[in-house]
Amino acid sequence: MAVPVIPGSSRTQRTRRRGGRRLLLAALLLPLAVGCGNTGGLVSAGPTPTASGPVHLWPERKGADVPPADPGGAPPEYVPGLPPVTDQDVHAVDPVALVQAELRAYPDKSVGPDGMYPETAAAVLACGTPGADPAKCPVLAPYYRDLTGNGKDELVIGIEFPDRMMSVRVYTADPDGRLNRIMATTETVVAVELAGRDVILRVPSGNPGYELITAWSWDEKQRSMLPTREQIVRVAPKPPGSAGSAGSAGSEGPSRAGAPVGAGGR
Repeated sequence: MAVPVIPGSSRTQRTRRRGGRRLLLAALLLPLAVGCGNTGGLVSAGPTPTASGPVHLWPERKGADVPPADPGGAPPEYVPGLPPVTDQDVHAVDPVALVQAELRAYPDKSVGPDGMYPETAAAVLACGTPGADPAKCPVLAPYYRDLTGNGKDELVIGIEFPDRMMSVRVYTADPDGRLNRIMATTETVVAVELAGRDVILRVPSGNPGYELITAWSWDEKQRSMLPTREQIVRVAPKPPGSAGSAGSAGSEGPSRAGAPVGAGGR
């Protein structure tokens, strides 16, 4: 038989105190239980400041007109004085005769894509003449690669200049047989590479221990090869006397177009 609880009695007060303690203990344990069950959840960091957009200062001022950047490449140019190229086959083109034709078309030119030192021009014109030393011909053996994506090889020619400078030129043949020069640049070249459909030039950057790598790519809109990517990379110093180091004399120099060493490769 249950004993009735009389309001105001000592038993009633003790019951109320025990109930109050239970409610307080439950309130203290609830945050711990929630925290243990939601590890990794989002926790409020408090109120965030209201975001404000940019403010345009002096809106009435007229902005400057910036001209488009110079792409830096040479415009395509047809080479005069050469017989038509059959079936766009640049393998049949004599690289020495090609450079000589350009020299005759632009005599005494020392700057620009056709610029050449007088001593280099004289050496080019002497290539293939009776009594000339083929090893002294500045025109290097050509290379061939489809750089325009038309399914036909282009012709890549290098011309050695004094002071380790070099002229790198690329030619393609049009369907009508005209030979079109689509790249011409002169640099102090460390190395030239073909990667996919790009011509890669490595030149000193001006800071010791670094080189500037420039990728030249075919631009369909301008119909020429343009410098599209540049990167400065750190290079390890080469020991004195090693191949490619300054002042070293390798046992075998670069092959010349006039020398009987073949015609480069792909």
